[in-house]
Amino acid sequence: MHNSLDGPGAAATRFTGLAATGERRLSGTLAEVTLDGGQVVIVKRGDGDRAARAEAAGLRWLTETGTVRIPTVHGHDERWLVTDRVATGPPRADAAERFGRELAALHAAGAPAFGAPPPDGPEDAYIGLAPMRNVTGPDWPRWYAEHRVLPYLRRAVDAGTVGSAEAPVFEEVCARLPELAGPAEPPARLHGDLWNGNVLWGADGHTWLIDPAAHGGHRETDLAMLHLFGCPHLERILDSYRGTAPLSDGWADRIALHQLFPLLVHAVLFGRGYAEQALTAARTTLRTG
Repeated sequence: MHNSLDGPGAAATRFTGLAATGERRLSGTLAEVTLDGGQVVIVKRGDGDRAARAEAAGLRWLTETGTVRIPTVHGHDERWLVTDRVATGPPRADAAERFGRELAALHAAGAPAFGAPPPDGPEDAYIGLAPMRNVTGPDWPRWYAEHRVLPYLRRAVDAGTVGSAEAPVFEEVCARLPELAGPAEPPARLHGDLWNGNVLWGADGHTWLIDPAAHGGHRETDLAMLHLFGCPHLERILDSYRGTAPLSDGWADRIALHQLFPLLVHAVLFGRGYAEQALTAARTTLRTG
């Protein structure tokens, strides 16, 4: 149990230099803190000893591209991360079209390698509550198999969430990845956890991104994440994206392939329902590949 001297208000004051005048808990790990003068910041407690560092590094790496709107990072330590709060409004079509162009530009900013962490980001990072290793690889198919699909498959099998008799379906996808992956692309600068909950529709008419698991990867992975749980104005986003940076032929058939990683992560964290979705995605990939 931590007292107020080590709480969200104290963290906000430490990193902004302004006194905290109000605090509202949003969840067990998230609080909204009002500062002297009326500014409001978000204070997030890290779930692991590297979580705040990884998220702060990711936010800064995405910000430096000058593309998608990202909340300003005021500071972090081993326990807390303090960022600006985004005032939200309804999803707007014009914001979606702008977001598609900005996301294409973000991806085009690139990364040193597949699996490369943000500068100052830890190699052992997180996606949500799950550990995620940012280990580099020479090409996307081998890297995706070795560092994104197979580690979570092993954890899911060990936990009994995926049956040992079901594992060969995923292993076949990994073995065939060089032919299933589509044309080779350079490493893109990914948000890395781009589901609808991490896309905020700002009251300012812009779209903002929060909670990244940023790394160098394949740009189709971010787009597949947007598909996974739905997103307002998704077709407008995609049309605008493709108008800025056309996607390779067959990209829509590869959505299931790119969803294997987040679905297996969810299977590890949340159980059998996501394992069944991952199995469906693997079988779809083999059928359409």
